[in-house]
Amino acid sequence: MADEDELDRLLGKLTLRTAVRLLTGATTWRTAAEASVDLGQLVLSDGPAGVRGEGWDERDTSVLLPSATALAATWDEPLVEELGGLLASEARRKGVHVVLAPNLNLHRSPLAGRHFECFSEDPLLTARTGAALVRGIQAHGVAATAKHFVANDAETDRLTADASIDERTLREVHLAPFEAAVAAGVRLVMAGYNRVNGTTMTAHELLTRPLKDEWGFDGVVVSDWGAVRGTRDTARAGLDLQMPGPAGEWGESLARAVEAGEVAERAVTDKVRRLLGLAAWCGVIGGPDRPARPPLRSRQARALARRAVAAGSVLLANRGVLPLYPGHLGTVAVVGAPSARTRTQGGGSAGVFPQDEVSLLDGIRAGLRGRARVVHVPGPAPDGPPPPLDMTLAADPRTAAPGVLLRVLDSCGSELYAGHRRGGRQLEPPLPPGAHTVEISARLHPRTSGAWRIGVAGFGRLSLHLDGDPLLDGEFAATTDDPAVLHVSPPTRVVTARLTRGTTPLLVARRELVPGTGRATVVGAEPPAPRAAEALAAAARAAREADVAVVVVGTGEQQESEGRDRTDLGLGPEQDALVRAVARANPRTVAVVNSGGPVELPWRDEVGALLLAWFPGQEAGGGLADVLLGRTEPGGRLPTTWPATLTDAPVTRTRPEAGRISYDEGVHVGHRGWLRARRTPAYWFGHGLGYTTWEYERLSGPERTPAGEDLTVRVRLRNTGTRPGREVVQIYLARPGPSAVDHPERWLAGWAAVRARPGESAVAQVRIPARALCHWDVRAGAWRTEPGPCRILAGRSAGDLPLSLEVDVLDRP
Repeated sequence: MADEDELDRLLGKLTLRTAVRLLTGATTWRTAAEASVDLGQLVLSDGPAGVRGEGWDERDTSVLLPSATALAATWDEPLVEELGGLLASEARRKGVHVVLAPNLNLHRSPLAGRHFECFSEDPLLTARTGAALVRGIQAHGVAATAKHFVANDAETDRLTADASIDERTLREVHLAPFEAAVAAGVRLVMAGYNRVNGTTMTAHELLTRPLKDEWGFDGVVVSDWGAVRGTRDTARAGLDLQMPGPAGEWGESLARAVEAGEVAERAVTDKVRRLLGLAAWCGVIGGPDRPARPPLRSRQARALARRAVAAGSVLLANRGVLPLYPGHLGTVAVVGAPSARTRTQGGGSAGVFPQDEVSLLDGIRAGLRGRARVVHVPGPAPDGPPPPLDMTLAADPRTAAPGVLLRVLDSCGSELYAGHRRGGRQLEPPLPPGAHTVEISARLHPRTSGAWRIGVAGFGRLSLHLDGDPLLDGEFAATTDDPAVLHVSPPTRVVTARLTRGTTPLLVARRELVPGTGRATVVGAEPPAPRAAEALAAAARAAREADVAVVVVGTGEQQESEGRDRTDLGLGPEQDALVRAVARANPRTVAVVNSGGPVELPWRDEVGALLLAWFPGQEAGGGLADVLLGRTEPGGRLPTTWPATLTDAPVTRTRPEAGRISYDEGVHVGHRGWLRARRTPAYWFGHGLGYTTWEYERLSGPERTPAGEDLTVRVRLRNTGTRPGREVVQIYLARPGPSAVDHPERWLAGWAAVRARPGESAVAQVRIPARALCHWDVRAGAWRTEPGPCRILAGRSAGDLPLSLEVDVLDRP
């Protein structure tokens, strides 16, 4: 890594225009190289669930980890660090220097479309989990990126929405995770699309103070892709790198602004210095300065991803049904479409093509092979578009190989490119000169006769033909400039066509390319579904005839995605009816919820057990089967409070009014807001069961503590169950009595996990940092600690805190 003298020497070789050129990306995912200073290109890639690399191509697969919500649910920083190391290994394998993760925005509203990609509602849990991921990634010479700075907590109008937040709330809640990431040494911070208090984040003074001036961030502030909308204001601010390139608002315009004295040359020098420092740290100046870590072997990576599934899964309720003992089972009914097509990741720019995907059905079948019979019933058809064509349904019409034929045509219909692909989801088809139309064709192999749903996604002129007959032909204009929708998840148009089993009809989908509408083209097909009543009856019959039933429900492809927020938390009447029908047929029913964030569970008291799987990544089935069959505990605890109904949640709104979103809840986010409103959720923040029971026996700590100093408390507890177990001991603070400060009723201050065998006791030692007792004094512009009594509470969730003690906080002498 270059020292300051070496950076000065390199900077001295650059002209103004050469320096400015380095501050805008050379391509979508690469920075510019410069031979005069022996500078190579930095390669950036989306995260956090997997490292995609520079393009979406199903032939270039990635390890897919559980969603960020699942990682936070582990409450296990060493495991998160280990998973960060796996992401770094994937980055090395793909030639990536910078991973655009972690996402440190908060779960402010359960409707937020990108909820699954963020860690928690709580600033401390988000801060510690994010810092752990940063350490894990960067320990292996790959740079991490803290995003999206700051208050980019919803997707509706996210390119322009203005978050109205008071200074104390910013400091204590929304900036706190970024401050922790900087303390962990994060190399990049990404400025979001949104505005805060009237100023767009790429031009905001927060990029300088507190980020650089107070916190000492010496890395690179990069824009979110396409977030720079002006030259002078962004260049004067703390923004350092505009992405993507090569076009943009800086370039020659910035050089002229410097020459005109409108932007200080020292500002450009500082930006380039930071970029060169990052390049040196990543080893792209003069060659690598550290040995590359060899990629994890596939078996190791899969084992770690599988362990993470179990560690993050949350057992919300258990009425003696779990764990299942294979030796006691004859037949297991696995019910629900998501059991066979488990949703492993949310939608949007962070998506990857996984190496493999193990469904829950496959995981249970593998876990019970040779021991019990597994019966699968899909239940009612899920909402949403038909799934993309895959190798089980489609064949390349030229080679007959499983998959599809991708072609790119010119305006006359002549072929410019042709290639075999594995499936019907093509996000970045090649575009040779003269490209006019993307075509995906396949010979279908329907296994069922009837009315199939066939869909094509994209913008512009779309057409579908089946054996030459037109099914769809029309113009579909883009109604958004949001890049996530244009390039990753455009809407799907669905038609119905009759297919006959044993035939091989030719399906051809075409999309004319229109500037500014992306090039994603997705073609899908879905067999005819039985009527809802018949599907429910079949599910109930299978459950009734089984020793135990596992019913899986979850969110669909059009829910929980970057670029859009949800409008409700319901799973839909069909899925709710399915769970109730199965539970009535068999009291030994385990309901598994396959979602990235909260959903309403009106039947939660009617099932024998309730397991939250999140979006569990590629090893979903194996990890969840490990939990269901008792090979390991469900390790997760809720990182966010789950409402019984949407109307119960203290904060729900994601849609700006007159362009503004008012953060009028102040510091009362998440469980703090529930406590303030005196409302009881379905499940409190921190809740989660294991396969044993615990008794909390004693909380001990100092009687007094000086302001500004950490303190440590100890919690003794005993495993009163019949199995070894792990318990996450949580510590909350409260300030009893009158106060001039608007404190939350209580707030998370720390936690520690303990393990014990049956009958054994364990002691959790929890450090409470001095900052946990502080509030931001707006008048003084500094952190302050209010002297007086403080109550310390210990337990297993924000709503279950059986132990408490009082400590006197002493004023500074």
